[in-house]
Amino acid sequence: MPVVGQSVPRKDGAAKVAGAAKYVDDITFPGMLHGRTIRATIPCGRIRDIRLDFDPAGFTIVDCSDIPGRNVVSLIEDDQPCLVEREVRHVAEPVMLLAHEDREKLLAAKVHIEYEPATPVYDAERSPAAHKHIVIEKGDLAKGFAKADLVVEGEYRTGHQEHVYIETNGFIAVPEDGGITVHGSLQCPFYVHKALKHLLGLPDDKVRVIQTEPGGGFGGKEEYPSMIAGHAALLALKARRPVKIVYDRAEDMWATTKRHPSVVRHRTGVMRDGRIVAMEVAVLLDGGAYVTLSPVVLSRGCIHAAGPYRCPNVRIEGRAAFTNTNPNGAFRGFGAPQTEFAVEVQMDRIAERLGMDPVRLREINALRPGDTTATGQIMGKDCSALMVLKEAVKRSGYRRKRRAWQGTNRGIGLALFYHGSGFTGSGEVRLASKCSLATTERGVLILVASTEIGQGTRTMHAQIVADTLDIPFEQVDVAVPDTAGVPDSGPTVASRTCMVVGRILERCAKEMKERLDGLGPGEHYRRHGPMVITKEYEPPPGIVWDDATYRGDAYATYSWACDVAEVELDPVTYEVKTRKMTVVHEFGRPIHPVLARGQIEGGTAQGVGYAVLEHVVMQDGAMANAQLTNYTIPTTLDTPRLDVVMLENPYPYGPFGAKGVGELPMDGPAPAIVNAMRHIGLDVREVPALPEVLMEKAGEAVMR
Repeated sequence: MPVVGQSVPRKDGAAKVAGAAKYVDDITFPGMLHGRTIRATIPCGRIRDIRLDFDPAGFTIVDCSDIPGRNVVSLIEDDQPCLVEREVRHVAEPVMLLAHEDREKLLAAKVHIEYEPATPVYDAERSPAAHKHIVIEKGDLAKGFAKADLVVEGEYRTGHQEHVYIETNGFIAVPEDGGITVHGSLQCPFYVHKALKHLLGLPDDKVRVIQTEPGGGFGGKEEYPSMIAGHAALLALKARRPVKIVYDRAEDMWATTKRHPSVVRHRTGVMRDGRIVAMEVAVLLDGGAYVTLSPVVLSRGCIHAAGPYRCPNVRIEGRAAFTNTNPNGAFRGFGAPQTEFAVEVQMDRIAERLGMDPVRLREINALRPGDTTATGQIMGKDCSALMVLKEAVKRSGYRRKRRAWQGTNRGIGLALFYHGSGFTGSGEVRLASKCSLATTERGVLILVASTEIGQGTRTMHAQIVADTLDIPFEQVDVAVPDTAGVPDSGPTVASRTCMVVGRILERCAKEMKERLDGLGPGEHYRRHGPMVITKEYEPPPGIVWDDATYRGDAYATYSWACDVAEVELDPVTYEVKTRKMTVVHEFGRPIHPVLARGQIEGGTAQGVGYAVLEHVVMQDGAMANAQLTNYTIPTTLDTPRLDVVMLENPYPYGPFGAKGVGELPMDGPAPAIVNAMRHIGLDVREVPALPEVLMEKAGEAVMR
């Protein structure tokens, strides 16, 4: 029976339920040492001296002078050192590495660093330096504003957000055959492979990266694992013994990347009938001390900054600024949650100024097939903005509740949003991802670098292959992501794992089916030996993108959603409880409905935390509340009742019509909840909307 569209048992389910799945801290090697990172405690300055206040006997000690290759964490720019040489740019920057077989002795070792402090930059708005600058233009902005009946301006702010994956960062490095093998919790094996080659000065075949079972990622294990893997590898090569580094929760929260804080300013020209005729948006992201992934986070944020709306005259300018804080990096949504928060709250303020129903304003301006985005991309038949909006409004009883709750402490608000699937522009072409499918004695083996981080990659890929080959799901196995044995199918990011990698696997399976000549893959293997089919990414027809001007088809396609939030304000504590979320998503065809629903439910809960709970407190350039006792994430008591609807509008160039869903759920909860607060009478324009913020807004409402 076909398995695509069915909620079959997970490929990794039995091992996880039985406790047999091996996470990095479950793994040991003979003679293994424990590793530790010594970190800077100032936000900027120079190191004058380092003094060891312990007996070094039995310790392996590594500093920048021990790096055999280039002292960089190789990614987009080679600006971030693996270990500080002299200049410190942020608190918690790695300076020195220690290893010892006794973990207690390792943790007790004291290192004193003497600094020459400098004056730090904390405010992104005042920063003189930028990691990236982007301008997107369409039409004639001046003429658009001249035509407008009304101009609405607004400023919107979002804070840091911590990933809080269940399992912290961890790696084991093992010296082998004149090279290094690393085992770790990661999303992108070939990112780590590239970084280690440059750091260690080794050829491709002397660096091997193997993913262990990971306890979540959310983007936090996209770029940062290159840093911790490098540290473990340097220690292991010097000690000539395996070295394990696993962060505790406090170090993980204090030292690793976060979601970029943002300031987004809107100036919107509208007609009295609600048509948007001009849109000017300025996007500022705090990139932190090093580039990491800020350019691509800014890129996606700017491309989504105009929201799922048509407008003939648009200018979007984006800047990712340098500050002396921990580098910010990848996080589910990748810039879109920040900018779509701003545009959706702006839309409700425009509706208020026009005296118009917020739904009606969106109906007038929502993108339709044939419309163009800010980059000039023409929407295809799978453009579903109106479809999800109408279903969410109807299903939630939005208009009835909005009338009934007027003037009470209950509110209802919505957000309409979209998210591009895959890498931006020509990114997928440059990446040139490859996937392989091999026959085995029992069926077939999927060979990809795409990682399972809890979202169901192994299961979903196996479903696609099974149905394409017309073989039982149980005959499809998935190889462990190991750079020595799988092709580079690209990183597990950007809502691309199903639509892009799944499509390549579908093509592999189609060719294999033709070459099997009617035999089952197992029977063909036994008669003729192994068959391996490898395919490379091919862009859908008609995709054109200009990286220099940001014009053209930013993404092959988009997924669409509408969230309706129902909230209740406690008039004493000023806490806002989200009681219910109606969540309507369209992402082509769900390959595995239960896993897709899990992505939507998890992303929505994460978005609720972003909206009202998760507050990173920065003090002297560092996270001051780096522990789960006072960095609050949603529990079951904070998670609203979720009514999830999955609509289908298949994309012809996705496997079985599928698009991406992983990031989409993160984009909508915060603006929907804040717009529900506006219905109560609170003019909130920032998240997290903590009780103290709401108390201030309530006071302003009384003064008005």
